[in-house]
Amino acid sequence: MWAGLSLNARQLSLLTDLADWLIEEAIPAGGLGPAEADVIYPRHVADSLLFASGWDDAARPPASLLDIGAGVGLPGLPLAIAWPSCQVLLLDRSSRRTDLARRAVRLLGLANVEVVTAQLREWRSPSEFIVCRAVRSPATLERDFVRLLTAGGVAVVGGSTRRRIAVPGYRLQEVPANVIGNRVWLLIMRGT
Repeated sequence: MWAGLSLNARQLSLLTDLADWLIEEAIPAGGLGPAEADVIYPRHVADSLLFASGWDDAARPPASLLDIGAGVGLPGLPLAIAWPSCQVLLLDRSSRRTDLARRAVRLLGLANVEVVTAQLREWRSPSEFIVCRAVRSPATLERDFVRLLTAGGVAVVGGSTRRRIAVPGYRLQEVPANVIGNRVWLLIMRGT
């Protein structure tokens, strides 16, 4: 059990395959910075899985997940691997990044993932769980979360590593430094 997730051997193997793909293809294509290869697991794969800690029901994954500003698939792809019954949608405005994400989905054989190239303001389909990593400030996302979260759904914005941040409308959750090597704060909003 890690970050509230129980991962089997197949899921761990897929996470390793994803990490390898990030290093071998996503970094050379410009999907991640060149210095990221040395920190793929803690900064990208493990950090992505931390978003699951915002979901309260470990026995029942969310039915749907929207990853806003997904880029090459982080945090959505690791969460899709951890929750194979969850329908994951990776949304990004950059066709270059979504093309890379589609390639990863094909290579990993993830039938529960769809990749869409679109602006957030154009997106209309609600989701039970929304994640957003390093895209916009939480305060500017709140309106979109209210619009896109299903009743009782959860949105998680991650993760500041430099300072504790507080934003009205969000609950702050601290992830201790011993989990991925540095302290991280997640902001969690529950839909009404």
